[in-house]
Amino acid sequence: MKLKPLFNMQRNLDTYIQTEKNITHDVFLEKGLALLVELAELANETRCFKFWSSKGPSEKDVILEEYVDSIHFLLSLGIEKGLDDLENWPVQFEDEPLTLLFIHTQSSINQFLQTPTMDNYKVVWSRYGAVATNLGFTHDQIVQAYLDKNEKNYERQRSGY
Repeated sequence: MKLKPLFNMQRNLDTYIQTEKNITHDVFLEKGLALLVELAELANETRCFKFWSSKGPSEKDVILEEYVDSIHFLLSLGIEKGLDDLENWPVQFEDEPLTLLFIHTQSSINQFLQTPTMDNYKVVWSRYGAVATNLGFTHDQIVQAYLDKNEKNYERQRSGY
């Protein structure tokens, strides 16, 4: 999947938000924490770890929206560190249970936040791809959900979110 159009859209959104909110300091760590929070929210919607509960996962569209919330921050972190020349979504299929994928993804995000290299960034993307595969999301679904959420984020900013 081509990432360049998504990086461009995210750069525009980030610029809009940071200009409107008069943000002038480095927000890399805030975005990193936001990504970790979004990952946790995604895990919560899947309920994959809730062995004590018989309630099933949220609706697929809710899970997809949570998934793309993470994509926004993942793109934004790459932009912050000049890694937005990553052209394609790195593919590395990991055949692991979803709970383990979440744990490994969190670990790779923490590694990237400590050492923001292209190699570490690619690992995070690969792990997110494995999560998407496990959840049954296609690249087309992800891109469309990203486009929808991107517009919603602009609307939120314009309405004083």
